[in-house]
Amino acid sequence: MKRIVSIQDISCFGKCSLTVALPIISAMGIEACCIPTAVLSTHTGGFTGYTYRDLTSDIPNIAAHWNSINLNLDAVYTGYLGSFEQIKIVSDFFDTFKTDDNLLIVDPVMGDKGKFYAGFNEAFALEMKNLCKKADVILPNLTEAALLLGEEYVESGYDEEFIKNMLIRLSEIGSKIVVLTGVSFNDYSQGVMSYNSKTGEFFSYFSDNIPGYFHSTGDVFSSTLAGALVKEPNMSKAIKIAVDFTVDCIKHTVGHEKEHWYGVRFEECLPSLMNM
Repeated sequence: MKRIVSIQDISCFGKCSLTVALPIISAMGIEACCIPTAVLSTHTGGFTGYTYRDLTSDIPNIAAHWNSINLNLDAVYTGYLGSFEQIKIVSDFFDTFKTDDNLLIVDPVMGDKGKFYAGFNEAFALEMKNLCKKADVILPNLTEAALLLGEEYVESGYDEEFIKNMLIRLSEIGSKIVVLTGVSFNDYSQGVMSYNSKTGEFFSYFSDNIPGYFHSTGDVFSSTLAGALVKEPNMSKAIKIAVDFTVDCIKHTVGHEKEHWYGVRFEECLPSLMNM
């Protein structure tokens, strides 16, 4: 059985980060391990008064124990990292557990819609860029791509050549494959474009653009892509599966936003993911 470890926070309520990653990876027939970077009573999107316990100091001890028992990992997948220290610790984790056969996958969670998430800044983006140098695959959205490149965010009006040029420059940071999410050339479709710097190949895949804002779709996409790549290392197929599953989750949530504003109803879609 393949094995993925996901390194990110866990919310006791709210569908994001590890709460999303663990069931999705497990449903794909992959052993899901985790290193929680923090424990929150709820996720932070729309809630106030939530509790937060930082687990940064536990991560090196977990890594040391795993190393002592020669734990093999087919992929390391990182999501939200909340501090400079956590990025540096994860960078050391990469050095310890990287092999010729496994994948290091970084979702450089920093912002959306042209803005940093609360608590992040340009200095944090530079530190995240250093982590991306060690990754085999990075999964930025358009905002995070601009932050990694130190450029102004372009929300719309771009063309395919603009995105291809951005993908090439992102790959020059160091990762072999760049997967750029949230790409849209018109009002009715949205999707993903990727670039493999070793082969020079681009790939794009789009689906219907569903109006509205749905929490946790980035985590759903990244977790599904990580699992698909570990099951079968075919990037185009993995992207199709990840996009189709994410869109399926959104469609199951449309009409239920009032009671599920804290995340998409991915649980109802897990059977279809297993069939994919």
